[in-house]
Amino acid sequence: MAQTPHRPSNGRHHVVVIGAGFGGINAVKKLKDADVEITLIDKKNHHLFQPMLYQVATGVISAGEIAPSTRQILRHQDNVSFVNGEVTDVNIKDQTVTAELDGAVRTYGYDSLIVAAGAGQSYFGNDHFAEYAPGMKTLDDALEIRSRIISAFEKAELEEDPAKREKLLTFVIVGAGPTGVELTGQIAELAQRTFAGTYSNFGSSSAKIYLLDGAPQVLPPFGKRLGRKAQRTLEKLGVDVRLNAMVTDVTADAVTYKNMKTEEEVTIEAATKIWSAGVAASPLGKLIADQAGVESDRAGRVSVNEDLTVGEYKNVYIVGDMISLNRLPGVAQVAIQGGNHVGKLIEAKIDEESTANEAEPFEYFDKGSMAVISRFNAVVKLGKTEFAGFPAWISWLGLHIFYIVGFRSRTLVALHWLLNAFSRDRGNLEITQQQRVARNVIDRDLH
Repeated sequence: MAQTPHRPSNGRHHVVVIGAGFGGINAVKKLKDADVEITLIDKKNHHLFQPMLYQVATGVISAGEIAPSTRQILRHQDNVSFVNGEVTDVNIKDQTVTAELDGAVRTYGYDSLIVAAGAGQSYFGNDHFAEYAPGMKTLDDALEIRSRIISAFEKAELEEDPAKREKLLTFVIVGAGPTGVELTGQIAELAQRTFAGTYSNFGSSSAKIYLLDGAPQVLPPFGKRLGRKAQRTLEKLGVDVRLNAMVTDVTADAVTYKNMKTEEEVTIEAATKIWSAGVAASPLGKLIADQAGVESDRAGRVSVNEDLTVGEYKNVYIVGDMISLNRLPGVAQVAIQGGNHVGKLIEAKIDEESTANEAEPFEYFDKGSMAVISRFNAVVKLGKTEFAGFPAWISWLGLHIFYIVGFRSRTLVALHWLLNAFSRDRGNLEITQQQRVARNVIDRDLH
């Protein structure tokens, strides 16, 4: 017997939101005073400040500081219920969403649907790379990467064979976008500064760190000038930056890439590989696109209308990394502004006295791009304005503190940043065997 879709008993307009990331959380908060009931569904029980995952992966901050409990974030908003479960099906004709958690299944009926399920790592059709080169999209990813990085140094301490030790102390990061650059800079600082003098049988500064990208420059969205500045800063930290380098294979022991200029194939033996080269939208995007009769691109992003609705379905909205519209980038600000916009439109639709345009086009305000390269050094692009160095680093700190959710998290992150600026010690370098192996074990069990 089919399950009767769950709906709030008070009969109010029911908004179902999929995803508690930047887009989903901001849509929910925008609807705080609206005459609606909201069901927010996410397979995680926390809101993740994804741009700072690399700092968890390198021990600057702890996981909880950028992943506050979703229930605690929303505890003062009476018109929202949170469901910790994975959405397994969406039927936009029947207006239902089905979620599951450890075998418990429930279907929800909706009047308006907001899909903000985000994106995962893309290996461009080479998903087998993931076993040896984790991405950087979840807390599990960050904790696994931290365990891999620090375990490499610990194993090197015990290794007597110089060739094997060199491989253990070789790190390859694939992808020279903001995440790859920021992660590379922090690994270099671990080797050059944090671990200096802490190992007996080798100098941590002997670590070899490679940054690979198929593009001809570092940080392509930032322009050539800032890209060159970022590259020079990394190289001063000892990073070997290799551009026009298209990765063709990743194994347990090595990374192979093709030099796009010379066609030469090069293999780098490395124990630790990290992937930050591409993203793929949640599979829910294609599911909805197929039902609505609209296109989705190779990365799974859905072609949406100017007001972020999908096809002829004026009660289905998609925001954030999942949309294909006017070449909008997959950054946090697009999700934040998109969530606010959709919340405003839904509130206008249900308010009979409202004269607001219920189909107002989404206009993205570009607040610029920022990336930290190393301690006291960052790059910032604000329209035609570009700057780097210490002022850019301060700007990055200020903006990210502003967008972190919760006073407690802001305070703790700011404290850790202050300590890290003036002390080489880091307080979050603990590792466990579980962190290092669990993801692949879980993947094998699921498949």
